[in-house]
Amino acid sequence: MRRSSFLLLVAGLLVAASMPPWGWWPLGFIGIALYGSVAVQRRDNAFSTGFLFAAAWFLPSMAWMWFLTAPGYIVAILIFCVMHGIASYVAATLSANDHSHRTALIVCHSLAEVLRLSFPFGGVPLATLAIGQVSGPLADLAPLMGVIGITTATLYLALTHHRFRAIFIIGLLVFVGSAWNNTQSTGRTLNLSIVQGGGEQGTHAVDSNPRDVFDVHMSATKTLRPNQERDAVIWPENAISITNKGLFIDSSEYSEITQEAQRLNVPFVIGITEDAGEGQFTNAQVVVNPDGSITGRYDKVRRVPFGEYMPMRSLLKAIGAPTDLVPLDARAGDSRGWLDVADTRASVAISWEIFFGGRVNEGIADGATFIINPTNGSSYTWTILQTQQIAASRLRALEQGRDVVQISPTGFSAFIDSFGVVHERTSISEQRVVERSVQLRSGRTVYSRMGNAVYIWALLIAFAWLARLRARAIRIGAS
Repeated sequence: MRRSSFLLLVAGLLVAASMPPWGWWPLGFIGIALYGSVAVQRRDNAFSTGFLFAAAWFLPSMAWMWFLTAPGYIVAILIFCVMHGIASYVAATLSANDHSHRTALIVCHSLAEVLRLSFPFGGVPLATLAIGQVSGPLADLAPLMGVIGITTATLYLALTHHRFRAIFIIGLLVFVGSAWNNTQSTGRTLNLSIVQGGGEQGTHAVDSNPRDVFDVHMSATKTLRPNQERDAVIWPENAISITNKGLFIDSSEYSEITQEAQRLNVPFVIGITEDAGEGQFTNAQVVVNPDGSITGRYDKVRRVPFGEYMPMRSLLKAIGAPTDLVPLDARAGDSRGWLDVADTRASVAISWEIFFGGRVNEGIADGATFIINPTNGSSYTWTILQTQQIAASRLRALEQGRDVVQISPTGFSAFIDSFGVVHERTSISEQRVVERSVQLRSGRTVYSRMGNAVYIWALLIAFAWLARLRARAIRIGAS
């Protein structure tokens, strides 16, 4: 028992090591294969088998959450471990032999990862198997099958008895995904300047002066000179915060941004927060033109639990949790995820939303030619979250066949091309302005048109098939 428990912890740690910031993607397969070999031997302790494996997987790879909310980190890890513990238990229940057990493990753990896309708190899709494979060949499955396909393929390759068959099938799909994604260049490029103001990490909005954030970004922006080739300037999420001060359009920051837009003669795409009624605020990205007009606005739909709103606020406050770190709750937006910028359309996923393929796909379905991810990672120490966000941006680029522009106040900021290659990534805390052109593309990938639903249904059908086989085996045994 002690030896198998030790092996499960090693297996989970190997999967964690496949995730950014470590990024040793082959270890993911080794860790899952080691877990599978233990799981088929511990069918009588299936729940604890999956639970221990998941604990070693998520405790290090989700450590960023500790700096956001220690109670939330503990609760989230427990929920994830229970999910995979149940997956392990159900797989053992459905199987009649080692072969069917491994098949059931693939299906059940894939479904557990699917559940994490929407539960708890609307989904916490970080430290996923797909993120762990973003630097490996399976990332080329993204334009065909998205993260669910990558997840299932990872489990299939690591757990199946039929390795050569699996390698052939997955290899063929990887070849198709890498050679064809059904998108094409429009023949246009957009020249963008992204502004990272810099500053110390591990800070919270309640402990800092929002004007300081604005000033460092304005200081960096003033280093730009007018350039007829430049099409737009992009600032990150929360670069302007006037919560408890009214509306952005009535602020001095609006006037200063308008002056810079006039000086450079380009639109600014700016991240703002402003009042939204009693106890609420909005988190939005707006387009400010040289004439001062605001011609586009997107309000963030998927809010960060424990970061932008406090789930179970009354309960947590009663047990002494630091709910004061999030004194106001963000109001979720209800608009489509895009903005028109410099005569083209951009899909916009603010911060956390880049981890959700459906949020990005919404803008692409409405004609977006590239993707913007304004974000704010300044609350987190270390780079676990920031590197996983770069990985998520790479997945979105591959899923949609679009360039991605990620911009943060303290890092990482980067340009990511439609092949998922990262360019001009900034360093943490540095002040930097990066100027680069992005390719504008049209067309939609297989994944963009089909979404996640078809792959979820495929897994559910596979689960039902396994359950039917098990029921039949029980009836035959009873007769």
